[in-house]
Amino acid sequence: MLDISSHDVLIVGGGGAGLRAAIAVAETNPNLNIAVLSKVYPMRSHTVSAEGGAAGVIGPDDTLDEHAYDTISGGDWLPDQDAVEFFVKEAPEELLRMEHWGCPWNREPNGRVAVRPFGGMKKERTWFAADKTGFHMLHTLFQTSLKYNAVTRYDEFYATKLLADDGQVQGVVAIELASGKIQAISAKAVILTTGGCGRVFPFTTNAAIKTGDGMSLAYRAGAPLKDMEFVQYHPTGLPFTGILITEAARAEGGYMLNKDGYRYLQDYNLGKPQPQPVLRSMELGPRDRLSQAFVKEFEKGRTLKGPYGDVVHLDLRHLGEKKITTKLPFVRELCLKYENLDPVKELIPVRPVVHYMMGGVHTDTNGATPLKGLYAAGEVACVSINGANRLGSNSLTECLVFGAQCGRAAADFASTQRAPGRHLLAQAVDEETRLQDQFLRKAGGRERISEIREEMQRTMEQSAGIYRSRDSLEQAAGKLSELQERFRDIGLDDRGHAFNTELVAALELGSMVDVAESIIQCALHRTESRGAHQRTDFPARDDQKFLAHSVVTRTAEGTPAVNYLPVKITRWPPAERVYGK
Repeated sequence: MLDISSHDVLIVGGGGAGLRAAIAVAETNPNLNIAVLSKVYPMRSHTVSAEGGAAGVIGPDDTLDEHAYDTISGGDWLPDQDAVEFFVKEAPEELLRMEHWGCPWNREPNGRVAVRPFGGMKKERTWFAADKTGFHMLHTLFQTSLKYNAVTRYDEFYATKLLADDGQVQGVVAIELASGKIQAISAKAVILTTGGCGRVFPFTTNAAIKTGDGMSLAYRAGAPLKDMEFVQYHPTGLPFTGILITEAARAEGGYMLNKDGYRYLQDYNLGKPQPQPVLRSMELGPRDRLSQAFVKEFEKGRTLKGPYGDVVHLDLRHLGEKKITTKLPFVRELCLKYENLDPVKELIPVRPVVHYMMGGVHTDTNGATPLKGLYAAGEVACVSINGANRLGSNSLTECLVFGAQCGRAAADFASTQRAPGRHLLAQAVDEETRLQDQFLRKAGGRERISEIREEMQRTMEQSAGIYRSRDSLEQAAGKLSELQERFRDIGLDDRGHAFNTELVAALELGSMVDVAESIIQCALHRTESRGAHQRTDFPARDDQKFLAHSVVTRTAEGTPAVNYLPVKITRWPPAERVYGK
């Protein structure tokens, strides 16, 4: 039997952006009934794994314009500058609000909030709580959200479909994982805050839950996805596991060394070795440039062979045990647990690893999508402030700024709407039937989830990695089209309802194949190199044709169609990206 519930605002995703949105809705209109639906308990959301910090201007030698310029140039002039200006203005206010709610920011001896340098940032503006910043921020937001009785939580529910009527989103269909019951949850406004889709690739810092669910929900409902070709590799992931060694390790003075013990980044227009910290050069260059430098070192035979692929070394030994224990305790813990080495005494093997999606659901600065009643914030969304390459420490702040903004906007919208009609239940019944027929009652399915997932991930790594080409992308497009067909013939062994993790894996795979197709098609159409999107057959940036956002929509036939929107330029015309000078 279909379960039914109704709320004023429904937030899908319980991480940093989702909890900040819930608080903003409650503060904007205390009379609204709010729901937060999450496929994991909120404190298990991926925000908890963010380590390095959150960017916001606070120093007397820093300005909002400098933060804006670093963000825009770091994004290779693809960010919308009106969104960036709004973001940098709101950032310090949001971080101070976190301070007032109890986030334990590191302090200077005089009591001021401490900041550290971060890649691509020319001034020190990254607030941090040791190297567990996301953990402490998520705790703070979760505890603050508990103050509001208007917030109902649906923990461990998986949303499978957006409910829409006449182009207006009015709820979701979801599965309660514990029981397998199908739930129709109607709402006057829906906010997506489900995070990114790093699991589309085989080697990623992302948790297993980051499968692009929200992007796919929006895409299937008719909302466009924007700038999906821009996939960020982080230059320092641990081999095999993909676990992130935070950029804070380099911010505190770590060195990147090739097999000869040489600080190779000085060969890639990222500056020369100087006493640390030098904010504009070397190890604190932007992530796209550092990841590309690794590939060049590999091609020159200057990386080290390891059991899980080639690596270079991250050297923290010169920082000393006291600094590592004080500023980078989690880095030391990860190295000891997962690599059986102590960074106080030993070199850390690292390699580039998929970390973040610059693209996502197309929104404006209020978080509103082109679908009435649907909003998005955080990594699932593309405002765009990140453009072709996100600067480290902007993402946690983005969750706060745009989580709050779309919470306020959704609250205002919901306050003017009537409750959705019961006719939406027909869509929910149809979705329940689809889930039963396509998965739980289906007999004779020949395809296995793991095989399709592995083929998809391998295709993405080989064809849409740090460097791409027309041939590789066209091969990937054909392969993903084949995988879409094969996905329809998936068979499940588990036909039960309670905690059917195989069913969840199948639904997640459907989302990932959708997202993978959109990445490939956008990359194929963008015949230039910009930021994290590097085409070996088109190595130059082309502002004449591609100073524009790619926008991909789903056609009636279920295939992706790519168009373009102009980038919003307010004050900073496109220029060369220069580091280390």
